[in-house]
Amino acid sequence: METSVKKLYEGLFLVDSAEAAANWEESLTAIKNILEKAQAEIVSIRKWDERKLAYEINRKDRGTYILCYFRAEGGKIRDIERDVQLSERIMRTLILCAEHMTQEDIEKDTPVTRTEKSRESTAQQAKEKSEESKRPIETVVNAPAAEIEQSDKEEDYSQEPEEKHEEETGVKEIGEASEP
Repeated sequence: METSVKKLYEGLFLVDSAEAAANWEESLTAIKNILEKAQAEIVSIRKWDERKLAYEINRKDRGTYILCYFRAEGGKIRDIERDVQLSERIMRTLILCAEHMTQEDIEKDTPVTRTEKSRESTAQQAKEKSEESKRPIETVVNAPAAEIEQSDKEEDYSQEPEEKHEEETGVKEIGEASEP
């Protein structure tokens, strides 16, 4: 009785972008079914990115890449690749040994998740800026009229800037010397 060792593999599956957008769950199910048929244990599966293809495949010029980490026996990889070739939903695949990968490497952000996080942080920053720009207006609008009148009285706009500076600092500004 032989004991087979399941190794960690990284699979990148290419599906049609239009089909993935319309039926995302069906695209994932197709990949999961192929892996389960080969008795593979799925560690992680997620969208990697959507890109323009270098050349058309089945008259498609855009593709969605799905990144999957799974454990399987080495002899089953050939079966997975064959099932992918027979599948009408999956256009291409690339499977590599990923034994060197740590759990941290597997959980790293993909281009799609980085873009989503960037959009979320940009939206959050815009929201915070809009809230900050509203605060001073709200303060003035909600301030009692007596406070506004008092602040107006404190400012004396009748003096020239030079006179005001002299009054505040006690130093008289010396202008340019005039020639006799």
